[in-house]
Amino acid sequence: MLPTVRRYIDKHQLLSGSKPVIAGFSGGSDSVALLSILSRLGYRCIAAHCNFHLRDEESDRDEAFAGNFAHRWGIPFHKTDFNTRSYASEKHISVEMAARELRYTWFEELRERLDAQAIAVAHHRDDDVETFLMNLIRGTGIRGLRGIQPKNGFIVRPLLGISREAIRAWVEKEQLAYVTDSSNLSDTYTRNFIRLRILPLLEEINPSVKEAVARTSGHLSAVEGIYQSVVEKARTSLMKENNRISIAELLQLPSPEAILYELLTPFRFTRPVTEAIFAALDKEPGKIFYSSSHRLIKDRNFLLLSALEDTHTEVYTIEAEAGDRWYGPVNLSFRKLIADQTFCLERNKSTALFDYNKLTFPLTLRTWQPGDWFIPFGMKGRKKLSDYFSDHKYSRLDKEQAWLLCSGNNIIWIVGERTDERFRISKTTKNILSVKFFREDAA
Repeated sequence: MLPTVRRYIDKHQLLSGSKPVIAGFSGGSDSVALLSILSRLGYRCIAAHCNFHLRDEESDRDEAFAGNFAHRWGIPFHKTDFNTRSYASEKHISVEMAARELRYTWFEELRERLDAQAIAVAHHRDDDVETFLMNLIRGTGIRGLRGIQPKNGFIVRPLLGISREAIRAWVEKEQLAYVTDSSNLSDTYTRNFIRLRILPLLEEINPSVKEAVARTSGHLSAVEGIYQSVVEKARTSLMKENNRISIAELLQLPSPEAILYELLTPFRFTRPVTEAIFAALDKEPGKIFYSSSHRLIKDRNFLLLSALEDTHTEVYTIEAEAGDRWYGPVNLSFRKLIADQTFCLERNKSTALFDYNKLTFPLTLRTWQPGDWFIPFGMKGRKKLSDYFSDHKYSRLDKEQAWLLCSGNNIIWIVGERTDERFRISKTTKNILSVKFFREDAA
């Protein structure tokens, strides 16, 4: 057993160095095996016990046993208590999920406080098989079917390659005491139901079903690595500036719907919503989809992503003496010039020139509102901004991210785009205000 675990640790690079290892220690046979094996292999272990208070006196019995076992072996012992049912009720999650969250949060706090190299838990091959079947039944994707991983951040699983039967036989052979969790004998929980009722039925078909499932899980873990490398390449090529996804480029990829799901998962879009987005790719633009944190707009050529809190309502005030540069949601520079023979007219969208004496200070900067209008440079009549945006094929996101420089109640510049005719310089202009829009990296 010891050489087998040593090889598994080395193969997956689970532990190294002299820092201590936090070992999750319930007192059951699996955790007893984990703690004793790691100790015999020469690792400095710290036993960490959680009392979830779910089994009345039995929970307290387990805590006392764990403390006594660690003391006899000369292993530092830490324990904590949780009101698991109360936490589950507050978070609206199952008791199983509550116990998991509480346990791993405390383990990580302990690891940081004690400067441990890792948190070792006693998952074994049968746990991996049960997890595979649970995820298969629930309909998870390839990531769920790869099963339990040997290492996940600071969480390591040195016994993952060994069966429950082999662990139990070794514990009995070494005459190591342990406690039995009575809840493991009940099929109330999903995992127990799979272990106690489904797996025995599958073993009637294939006595080696556990080994077969473990092999399949391993194969899918390797496939998932290849899959993720393809997804990351697609993310790099498809995600344009400001979280824009090119629809045409997406549809050229193999399995574009799967790629889209992976691109949107970090933004908390669920699979049903992602499926609806994919179905809308060839429909009219303008449809909006939401996750808990983001909004996606289906535009003509792009899917436009933005955080829900990114809508701008604040009005920024810019004093006449703001100085050469003003930093805000957009960066602007201001210069007051004399309109004489030395003045040279600049013609680009990043620079706006105004008759200084027609302006009312302070200037303001804001986003557009329904009913906004201006007189575009070179025209005589007023034009609603909504019509201007439509004429120039602004997406909904472009409209929301357009910034307006205003003098009093008048819009004088759609920043980086078009100025207002009423404030243009003319033959009678004596003073000019030059305003330049620049990006931060050009500051």
